[in-house]
Amino acid sequence: MKRQYIWILIGLMAVALLGIIAIQSYWIRYNIGLNQQKFDKEVGAALNHVEKALVEDYNLLNMNLLSADPIKQGSGFSKLDRYLPQDSLLGITQDLSPTAYRSRFTDKITIVESLQVHNLLAKQSLEDRIGSIDKLNRYIDHQLERRNIMIDHDYGVYSEEQEGFVIQNGNYIVLEQDDGQFVTVLDRSLLNSRYSIPLFLDSETGEAMGKLYLAFPNRHSILFEDLWPTILMSVLFTAIILFCFIYTIQIIFKQKKLSEMTTDFINNMTHEFKTPIATINLAADSITSPMVRESTEKVGRFARIIKQENKRMLGQVEKVLQMALLEKRDFKLRKSSINVHDVILQAVEHVNLEVQPRGGLVKADLQAQQPNVFADQTHLTNIVRNLLDNANKYSRESPQIVISTKDHKQGLEISIQDNGIGMTKEQLKHIFDRFYRVHTGNLHDVKGFGLGLSYVKAMVEAHKGSIDVTSEPGVGTKFSLTFPHGTTHEN
Repeated sequence: MKRQYIWILIGLMAVALLGIIAIQSYWIRYNIGLNQQKFDKEVGAALNHVEKALVEDYNLLNMNLLSADPIKQGSGFSKLDRYLPQDSLLGITQDLSPTAYRSRFTDKITIVESLQVHNLLAKQSLEDRIGSIDKLNRYIDHQLERRNIMIDHDYGVYSEEQEGFVIQNGNYIVLEQDDGQFVTVLDRSLLNSRYSIPLFLDSETGEAMGKLYLAFPNRHSILFEDLWPTILMSVLFTAIILFCFIYTIQIIFKQKKLSEMTTDFINNMTHEFKTPIATINLAADSITSPMVRESTEKVGRFARIIKQENKRMLGQVEKVLQMALLEKRDFKLRKSSINVHDVILQAVEHVNLEVQPRGGLVKADLQAQQPNVFADQTHLTNIVRNLLDNANKYSRESPQIVISTKDHKQGLEISIQDNGIGMTKEQLKHIFDRFYRVHTGNLHDVKGFGLGLSYVKAMVEAHKGSIDVTSEPGVGTKFSLTFPHGTTHEN
């Protein structure tokens, strides 16, 4: 798939995903708004009922006081006396017979009416009009419970006259006076609440004596109460879609990279096989020539060339087959006690034959006191030679390669340091992938299939060892391998 088509596909998938998230967010916000409106309406209705109940109680109390019969109810005057000037009732009860008492009382009530008793009663404070705090608590709790509003709430009664709260959460607030002025007590969290209602509104002036405020510190809990399942499911499904989206993108790029690496592998394999095939073909043609056929020496030389090139081709095929077996884990290690120093010295001698003509050198620095490990001789030799060959191939001029050993708490550590071209962090992430090769410009300037390091990693892990690599572009690369000493009792 072409790169531009991949990016178009990714763009469309991203737009679709963002669209789904936007639609889900819109409907969640819409439902929250509906819940907010419903909650505001219910709280408003509760406040209205509380205010009406307080007004009705106040009016009923006033009617009872005005209709009290002082003859039948000796407390009538004491109740009325709370709200009227003392001189208005002066002399009513002094030395009167019952008949005279009733006559004088009737006359005095007429006087009270003329003095506009309702205005006198209106001088009651806001706290007196409300009456019992327990009653106010019951009214508020009852109205909220009726509407299924079962969350913590704060309330306060604000007095316009005193410019402060006089009742708050079931307690009277004592407003001290300073030079005749009330010291205002304000609770901003209540005063700024969106839920309030005027108390004891004067129908003539339109002014209220105060306000009843309600506040809900955990209001959001009830707004989200029936939305949590929807929100959680939306988040879950969106996360699943997002995961699949990211995973799909990774698969696309991984498949694209694998396709490129496979193509690169086929090209390299073709190139690697083309040279020995051409050489074998040329040698075979030469042997069939009458002039060469007569010379036993020439026939022998061409036969050796054919054998060498055939062996070279066989080695390449073996590498491919070996990686297939490694991938299937269809192999068995033939372990024995091996002196790693001997393996390294043989490999160094072999690689130096290729390095020295380029003005380079492979040096062995063997410091390990316990060089023996329990490993497969063939695979261990291949590991060391592959890493040395790799260091040689990726060094431009005069390769300087140092292979060293030292004792490690987990066994034996082998390090191979070169002064080659080095690798970037991005390249380091893929060097152990099959078919991956670090390019140096020309596709075929470094021979191989990109299987060497993949094989090395697989074999090191098969020996229960570990491999680490550090590199810096233009400086070089260092491979560090650790092998456990092991025992002859291992399988």
